[in-house]
Amino acid sequence: MMQKYRTAASTQPKGPSVAPEPGGSDAADDLDGLLLEVSRLAASRRDLQSLLGDLVTLLQRAVRFDRLRVVLHDPHRGVMRRHTVAAVDPDVSSVLELSPEESPSGIAWQTQQPVIVPNIDRETRFPDLIGLLRAEGTRSFCVFPLTSPLRRLGALGFHSHDEDAFRFANLGFLQQLTDQVALAVDNTLHHEELGRERDRLQLLLEVNNALVSNLEPRTLFSAIAACLRRVVAHDYITLAVHDPEREMFNLWALEFAGKGLIKEGMATPVEPSPAGYAFTGGKPVRFTRADLAKMTGSFAPLLLEEGIQALCCLPLTVHDRRLGTLNVGRLDGRPFTVEEEELLAAVANQVAFSVENSLAFQEIAALKDKLAAEKIYLEEEIRSDYNFEEIVGESPSLKQALGEVETVAPTESTVLIRGETGTGKELIARAIHDLSPRRERTLVKINCAAIPTGLLESELFGHERGAFTGAIAQKIGRFELADGGTLFLDEVGDIPLELQPKLLRVLQEHEFERLGATRTKRVDVRVVAATNRSLEEMVAAGTFRSDLYYRLNVFPISLPALRERTDDIPRLVRHLTQKLARRMNKRIDAIPADAMEVLCRYDWPGNVRELENAIERAVILTNGGVLQIPVADFRDRPAAASPAGGTLEATEREAILSALRDSAWVLGGPHGAAARLGLKRTTLQSRMQKLGISRPTE
Repeated sequence: MMQKYRTAASTQPKGPSVAPEPGGSDAADDLDGLLLEVSRLAASRRDLQSLLGDLVTLLQRAVRFDRLRVVLHDPHRGVMRRHTVAAVDPDVSSVLELSPEESPSGIAWQTQQPVIVPNIDRETRFPDLIGLLRAEGTRSFCVFPLTSPLRRLGALGFHSHDEDAFRFANLGFLQQLTDQVALAVDNTLHHEELGRERDRLQLLLEVNNALVSNLEPRTLFSAIAACLRRVVAHDYITLAVHDPEREMFNLWALEFAGKGLIKEGMATPVEPSPAGYAFTGGKPVRFTRADLAKMTGSFAPLLLEEGIQALCCLPLTVHDRRLGTLNVGRLDGRPFTVEEEELLAAVANQVAFSVENSLAFQEIAALKDKLAAEKIYLEEEIRSDYNFEEIVGESPSLKQALGEVETVAPTESTVLIRGETGTGKELIARAIHDLSPRRERTLVKINCAAIPTGLLESELFGHERGAFTGAIAQKIGRFELADGGTLFLDEVGDIPLELQPKLLRVLQEHEFERLGATRTKRVDVRVVAATNRSLEEMVAAGTFRSDLYYRLNVFPISLPALRERTDDIPRLVRHLTQKLARRMNKRIDAIPADAMEVLCRYDWPGNVRELENAIERAVILTNGGVLQIPVADFRDRPAAASPAGGTLEATEREAILSALRDSAWVLGGPHGAAARLGLKRTTLQSRMQKLGISRPTE
């Protein structure tokens, strides 16, 4: 037997039930008046419960009974839904659902014939139901088909605490009376259906108006929740939007005055969770407290701890694309009905379009911000002054490095470019990008040594508005800007130790969070790093993480210093002279041999960058067609120490100290140390500070 209790009531009668057979003209008049009063009820009552309460008093004038039952057939679910009103206490009622084959009301509804049971102890057709009837005190009953001119509604039953209580009842008149009751019940049901449809349409109209007038998702959700609360009673409502990258739900909005265990903005797993069942199944799912208690996972226990006793989860679907779920809950344990589920599903369909629009706007806004940032970045790149436009040189060491570039460029591997300052590491990084499948996207650069430590994390990963003092607007970081392209991390050895784990994570997992944000972003970025420092020594000293070093050192490329490829110096000098002369609108056709010899003998501690600065200064000084190189400046400079005699830092330190001594510790000006080294004054000051060089006290 299929049955489901909602409430249960049992009321004992005060006296025996009798069923007098009406007779005579007075009795006929009384019965005609009774039919008229039932007809009047049909026109005045608009809900089933009030109608049943009035019917108890009227029908007892025709027949004595202890309980009146109206059993209605539910065509959607195929069950007989029983409504009971006790004769002595109309406020006490119960509802029971049975299959048609297992109840006398179902048989009366199917056969359109009365079913009379004089003694339930001798009845064998309904064993499970008889036990329930005996428990409430029923000893006999009669059931009549409840049919209006338009449809079969169900059955009307009279129950008594006495055996054979309806022996003398006028069954024909009771059927006639039942037919009149059918008109009243059908009219009431019609009004209830109209009321539900009116409420549904009104709710959908209000939701639609909210969708039109509220563009901000949070305000929109509050407006929808307020509309919904007037039609479907609830205490808890959330909007869970699916994140396909992480296979999680993001709680976009929450309307619930709970303990704070469930919070707006939190991320929850799709499976196993109540919302996950609705999302993966693509149809609404209702849960009782017992259902939630049986469920595994982390979210169902949170619901129970918050006091949620009943829950209805509805998928948000647009054009076969599932976006998330709308979840509605109650604290009092009343289960959601089929009618409430249908109404919530209609609301969810409207909310789904709003979520789709919001996701589209977010994606468009993110792309717009990224394109704007890329435009600004590329404009800055166009305005910047590159060292030279192509790699110049034929030395074996340079050819070996370029061969390695050709080998690794088509892959997605991380590259670590090693070399002294000024050897052209950025140019090699650009060559790797231009030869890779990512050449159509952006090459984003960042010099980790040129950005203050406190701002480097924001530059790399971005920040949200209000993440720290001065963060007045959202900022897109370099990793996000380089999504789909290449990120060049220059001077990677200068990244602070506390920031290295976050860099390691994005290299390994391809995901990170902006400063001040809780949402994880995924990126597809190829990293090319460069350094002039010994990362192995830094790892040994504990200033650089070994796991980050191994992640960066997948494919190392070492660039030779300019002193290691002196055969390339004449070619570089000619190339740089022509390039800079064109820029300054000069014509220079010759380079003195003695000047070229001096340049070839010089060790160039600043490498190609220093050479370019020296040639630029010479082009500025040249008035004719012959390059005027201040040869004396290079003859007076002692050669820098060979790397074999010490570290690169020691070589650079010695070169700077030599220039400082030659210039009497004057940094700026045409004869200052910066000019002698071919560096900017600010660059020289930065290198002095890094190497711990200070003017000696007299």
